[in-house]
Amino acid sequence: MSKHETSSAPPAHDHDFMFTPIPMTHRRETWKQVLVWIGFGYVATGLFIGGALAGANGGPGMSFPMALLAIAIGMGLLFILTSLLGIMAQRTGLSLALISRFSYGRFGANLPMIAMGLLTLGWFAAITGMVGDIWGTFLGNPSGIIVFNPAEHGYSGVPITLEVFLSCVVAGLLFTYTSLHGMKGLEIIAIPVSPIIMIIAVITGYAMLQEGGGLSVFIENSNRNEGLMLSTAITMVVGSWIAGAVMGVDLFRFNKSISAVFWGSAACFIFTNPLLNVVGYIGTMTVGMPNYITWMIEKSFLLALIGVITWTLSLWTTNDAELYCNSLYTGPVLDSVGVKVNKNVLILTTGIIGTVLGAIGFYQIFFADFINYLGIMAPPLAGPLLADYYITRKCRYDITQINSQPKYNYAGVISALAGMASGLVMALNNILSDWPTGLLALVITVIIYLILHPLLAAKATSPATGRS
Repeated sequence: MSKHETSSAPPAHDHDFMFTPIPMTHRRETWKQVLVWIGFGYVATGLFIGGALAGANGGPGMSFPMALLAIAIGMGLLFILTSLLGIMAQRTGLSLALISRFSYGRFGANLPMIAMGLLTLGWFAAITGMVGDIWGTFLGNPSGIIVFNPAEHGYSGVPITLEVFLSCVVAGLLFTYTSLHGMKGLEIIAIPVSPIIMIIAVITGYAMLQEGGGLSVFIENSNRNEGLMLSTAITMVVGSWIAGAVMGVDLFRFNKSISAVFWGSAACFIFTNPLLNVVGYIGTMTVGMPNYITWMIEKSFLLALIGVITWTLSLWTTNDAELYCNSLYTGPVLDSVGVKVNKNVLILTTGIIGTVLGAIGFYQIFFADFINYLGIMAPPLAGPLLADYYITRKCRYDITQINSQPKYNYAGVISALAGMASGLVMALNNILSDWPTGLLALVITVIIYLILHPLLAAKATSPATGRS
């Protein structure tokens, strides 16, 4: 048996393998995992990014060929990054929390886990808000009740009606309930829904193109777009999904083979997300709206009903993944300080908090800033993992040593903090603006780790200390 596998069954209390590697006997079929990734990758952000590339809301845009180039580069980079992280997860069977112990240390791993816990909570709240918002558009405001008006508190954003508020509460609680079933729960939603939502996206994209005058008019109008730099567009594309790339570790550990990793990454970053980007671009250029569900609502009651139901189902898988992965981040953090919490308790707690945030306007008020900073701050979290596994340790992790790693791998902690800080400084001061900021921060993190690791390792084994 190799050091990358184990055939022993998990402890009875660790059915979700929060603290143990997943044996091959518990891995999932590839086709099921691919459908999970299609559902996971189907997020409204893809439509909005496509709209932004087209110059939605009067902003700078770019021509359709340049938009396709930005999408190809951005999604290509995400595919590579996700696949590299996925290979680590598939070979070891370890969750992100456990695999981070090698590059961050047993306690140092709390840094990326806390960050990812906050990111997944934010995503859950935002997606819950997306679902509530579209149901609010469908239902209107027959009650006439405004629960929360952001303008009264100095924020921009549309008022939260009673209908939107209740839609968020119902959706959030449903998402939370199905998340309690773990990976099987994700598959239950994804398998029947994923093919349908892809077909609807293609059909509505074509219909909006025809309504706008056809392909020639679309190309002619898109060629007038200007002002958006390619580097900025790539940063937007990457930033929209970088957290999902890191989250992929906790999904890919269920894969039976490396080829399944590539198929899962392709399902998200070659098929699903680029399609949504293109549909969002087309919708903006032809009918003035990136979200095709909004377009469907304006057509007829039947189309509107089909649209909001499929929209809810398509985002269901994504939000289930957010909660499921969140428990795998927060659980080990609490465990490291002696607090034992059941996974279902973590999911319920996070689900309720995220539902409340979504219902009171997190999506409407903070989502744009959330996405921008996410694209800058999240990539460095993956830097120490990639540098340690692929370069420092030559793709060799002894998974029997996950509980005997040092408390802190200071090279990982310092490089990640330095990478995040450098990304933030570059973004706020418009430094190297011709390059994707988040990816530059990732490269800086990897370089710092490769410099610090041998220096700190040599110091730890020097004659003055006498031991490692």
